[in-house]
Amino acid sequence: MTSAVMAAVLAATFVTAMISGVFGMAGGLILMGVLVWVTPVAVAMVLHGAIQIVSNGSRAAFLWKHISWRVIGRYLIGVVAAVAVLVFVAWRPNEPVVFLLLGITPMVVWLPKERFRLDAERPVHAVVCGFLVQLLNTLAGVAGPLLDLFFVRTEMSRQAVVATKAATQVTAHAVKIAFWGAPIFLAGDAAAAFPSPWLFAALVPLSLAGTWLGGRILERMTDASFRQWTKWIVTAIGVVYLVRGVSGLIG
Repeated sequence: MTSAVMAAVLAATFVTAMISGVFGMAGGLILMGVLVWVTPVAVAMVLHGAIQIVSNGSRAAFLWKHISWRVIGRYLIGVVAAVAVLVFVAWRPNEPVVFLLLGITPMVVWLPKERFRLDAERPVHAVVCGFLVQLLNTLAGVAGPLLDLFFVRTEMSRQAVVATKAATQVTAHAVKIAFWGAPIFLAGDAAAAFPSPWLFAALVPLSLAGTWLGGRILERMTDASFRQWTKWIVTAIGVVYLVRGVSGLIG
């Protein structure tokens, strides 16, 4: 990994952690695209997972009192089922397909939510959320817009939404790291595939700083502006990724 690539990863980590601190998902989408662009897919997935665990973990810690642990418990049941499917299928997409999945994922925000009436506070919905989000997060790298579909109709405050989603994503990214990283580590290629440990060490304070700053911005937003801005930002990101994915398949 060249110095320029490492600098890009460090800068992207701070900026996207700040964005995630505000909107809960857009930052992860941007960071995933940057990493897939500059590193092999498997390495990007592991790096993204590690960065997002720090980002989401710190965000959940900052907003600890707002987490809905009842939702988390039911969500984890779906995660276990998703892991079983992933182990059985054992399919890993290439770069163009990852970009297509990344591009399709944000378009979930335009689904007519009044028809689905999904609500993470309902027991069955929380389990389904864990299953679908874990599958998509593992294969595409992110699943924020899909996760948001289960939270947009809840009675939770914006702080509770961001905090609970962050807590679910710690597990989601841990599974992603295991799924994509296991073949690399088992083959003994970890030293050559991943950057030096100091880069990981530098990512932690940058992610924490970005998350903290994003949290301060979140406090200044209203619930209405929070949801409106999220929708348009992730849609723009999705369009860029769809173009990238299609051009990759054609080229």
